[in-house]
Amino acid sequence: MQETVTLSDAAARRIAAILQAEKDKSAMRVSVEGGGCSGFSYQFDLVDAANADDLILEKDNAKVLIDSLSLVYMGGSEIDFVDNLLGQSFQINNPNAVASCGCGTSFSI
Repeated sequence: MQETVTLSDAAARRIAAILQAEKDKSAMRVSVEGGGCSGFSYQFDLVDAANADDLILEKDNAKVLIDSLSLVYMGGSEIDFVDNLLGQSFQINNPNAVASCGCGTSFSI
């Protein structure tokens, strides 16, 4: 059985706030794309519908969609939202990544 992906409380609050402001969008899609300084990068998009093969995560009015191909690379990860002196950003705490870059959106396996 493949490990699932989880949402931190901070990420759920931020996603819910974004979706509340974007009335025509119903979820945030997180996907893995080829490229970035470490080989793969995370893509975040607001969408209005799920695809048939999506994993659907729901927590406190937040909805996240992850396609089955991206899930292969993200299994066991936590999606977090960080707000610190360096700025605000979504970060993926991915146990499968063996290296990542300073921006936090690129990784290698």
